[in-house]
Amino acid sequence: MKTLKFFLTFLIFYTSFTNAQDLKPEYQKIISKFILEVKSGNKTAVSNRVQFPLKRDSPIPSVKNKADFMKRYNQIFDAVLIEKITKSNPEKDWSEMGWRGIMLNQGDLWIDTNGKIISINYQSEAELKIKNELIAAQKKNVNASISKFKEPVAILETSKFRIRIDDLGNNKFRYASWSIKNKMTDKPDLIIENGVFVADGTGGNHHYEFKKGDFRYECHFTVLGEKNSPPAALIIYQSGKQILSQNAKIVSR
Repeated sequence: MKTLKFFLTFLIFYTSFTNAQDLKPEYQKIISKFILEVKSGNKTAVSNRVQFPLKRDSPIPSVKNKADFMKRYNQIFDAVLIEKITKSNPEKDWSEMGWRGIMLNQGDLWIDTNGKIISINYQSEAELKIKNELIAAQKKNVNASISKFKEPVAILETSKFRIRIDDLGNNKFRYASWSIKNKMTDKPDLIIENGVFVADGTGGNHHYEFKKGDFRYECHFTVLGEKNSPPAALIIYQSGKQILSQNAKIVSR
């Protein structure tokens, strides 16, 4: 996930120079109202703004709905994030980024032009602790052959395969796959290390690439696509020729 975050951070900085626009007065009003809601501790008003599910840093589960958000409000909106928001100036600290929405600072929080919270990239100390505990638990619930990793990236399922991608650190990734009938506690049918992250354009689409002999395995993730685009896909090449392509669902990310 660190490489993906780096790419998205780069994208934010890039777009800040190319697409950033002064915040229009009508959007400043939306932001000002949101700031007051946070400052007054109006959790209900803030929850009404959230576009669910609200993604959190893997392997922390997404916030499913308003009830879930209210339970986790203090984990997400800690004193640091609240201060970032309440001390922000709608005119100076918030930027309109075209179709991507309106961002606080360099992307701590994103709101669309209708006032909906679409992303919170800030992570509190409480969430970081939860993340580390979940990663430790995952390491105990996979086969010993793949129990060493920095953090999980994603778990995918196609019609035939279950695929796990882990970040090993130093921008290296590992691919492990099983028959869809098997569990991750079973020994993987295939393990490939030294995979790489590849950004596909500037829309956020990306893939992870793994090579073994004449074979190349690519796990593609669609961030910006057509209405019926699958969220992910597995594509396998042999000697440069595509021999398999399967849509995949994202079980965990």
